[in-house]
Amino acid sequence: MSDVTEAAPRRTRAARRPARSAAPGQNPTLECAYITRRIPTYDLVGEEALERIEATADRILAEIGIEFREDPETVELFRRAGGEVRPVSENAWNIRFAPGLIRSLCATAPARFTQQARNPARNVEVGGDAMVFAPSYGSPFIMETDGNRRYATLEDFQNLIKLGQSSPWLHHSGGTICEPTDVPVNKRHLDMVHAHMRYSDRAFLGSITAPERAADSIEMCRILFGPEVVDAHCVIMGNFNSTSPLVWDGVSTRGIRIYAAAGQGSIHLPFLLGGAVSPVTMAGALAQSLAESMVGVALTQLVRPGAPALIATFLSSLSLRSGSPTFGTPEPALGSLVMGQLARRLNLPLRCSGNFSTSKLPDAQAMTQSMMSMMAAVQCGANYILHSAGFLDGLLSMSYEKFVLDCDLCGALHAYLKGLDMSEEALGFEALAEGGPGAHMFGTAHTLRHYETAYWDSGMDDYQTWEAWNEQGREDAIGRAERRWKAMLAAYEPPPMDEGVDEALCDFVARRKREMADLWY
Repeated sequence: MSDVTEAAPRRTRAARRPARSAAPGQNPTLECAYITRRIPTYDLVGEEALERIEATADRILAEIGIEFREDPETVELFRRAGGEVRPVSENAWNIRFAPGLIRSLCATAPARFTQQARNPARNVEVGGDAMVFAPSYGSPFIMETDGNRRYATLEDFQNLIKLGQSSPWLHHSGGTICEPTDVPVNKRHLDMVHAHMRYSDRAFLGSITAPERAADSIEMCRILFGPEVVDAHCVIMGNFNSTSPLVWDGVSTRGIRIYAAAGQGSIHLPFLLGGAVSPVTMAGALAQSLAESMVGVALTQLVRPGAPALIATFLSSLSLRSGSPTFGTPEPALGSLVMGQLARRLNLPLRCSGNFSTSKLPDAQAMTQSMMSMMAAVQCGANYILHSAGFLDGLLSMSYEKFVLDCDLCGALHAYLKGLDMSEEALGFEALAEGGPGAHMFGTAHTLRHYETAYWDSGMDDYQTWEAWNEQGREDAIGRAERRWKAMLAAYEPPPMDEGVDEALCDFVARRKREMADLWY
């Protein structure tokens, strides 16, 4: 039976559908420098549960303490702030903090700040109702389409920056999108930071793997932005990991101090594997994560009150049969929801979760796991979401195909986070009234006003009939993704960059490389 009346002539599906002027997935009303959340966050637990987590975090800090290694300057800062310092060894100290002390030190960190990009139109806001998507981070391997993996190269690193720059659904260029293993360990940070500056005009993360590399990253920003801009604004951030359980090593704390002293941003992230480096129970992992991350934020404020800092958490379950991490599972997703509540109580920006997966291919497992963890991130109110694109193999591998599939999901989340319009126009009474009962609405004035922007239109999904899909070779999502990233790289054009600035950056990179012998470990 036809779904239109006889009074309305039957038309083909193609004829009924108005032609779109925008490419699939490119709804221009959704493109933005960062997302402004229009839907509420989801509060999973009540006041009593939050207070119990906070009290346990305070108890961890007061009765067990945090161990600091290889950084007596940081130890002295905390001693002066009221920490109780106990030597553990020649280069290690345990510091215990009275309940509430660390929380009070965090109070001067801004609830929201701007990270500037070299293109001012791409500046991002971090905190409050702002949300920023950035690519994945830290993988040493590239996963090929056939499931074989190889070590990542500098060319891969540059390609992934180009793909990120080409996607309207990411907002930030990220940091170590993959490890360029064909460049010496002590020099690759120079090439990576330069690549972000040259191939993207978005904000980015700097190096954190050694204090001198952190300093190089900031110095390169002074060349790119000018010293006066760097002195007055946040133009770079560092992503620092604690050494769980309950340790901050000197490489991280000295790097944190370098970024904070320059007024630059830093993220303070415990990477917790339940049952390995944190309690197997999610409530216990949350208390530990809160304690470790707050200590990192507090350090920035001891160095420079008002320095931008994010509280963060990376919660993961563990296969207790094999000892392998299990990303994209429900318990950490629930933990992320609670971490969002804790961050709001601290009035601090939050980084957590992302498109996580332990799958080796960008398959059904990869996308269901990714959706579980990514939805938790957006529902919890996370402000900076690293690992938004490309994450495979439990963070060991980046995938070009997963990268573009994840970007497409990020585009859908732009629409989801926009919420629903409940205006008189959106209620659509006119659309029903124009033709009355039984009439289709393909040609109504209301439809014609809204058809290009009413729905998210994926750039990756297949909407064809089975017959058309079968005739065109039965291409699956991985095949479409492979075609997509290759086309994006072929069409990529670098954003304009001042030749004098790029020349100065090249000179700095070359000089710093000459000053060091190659190290490969």
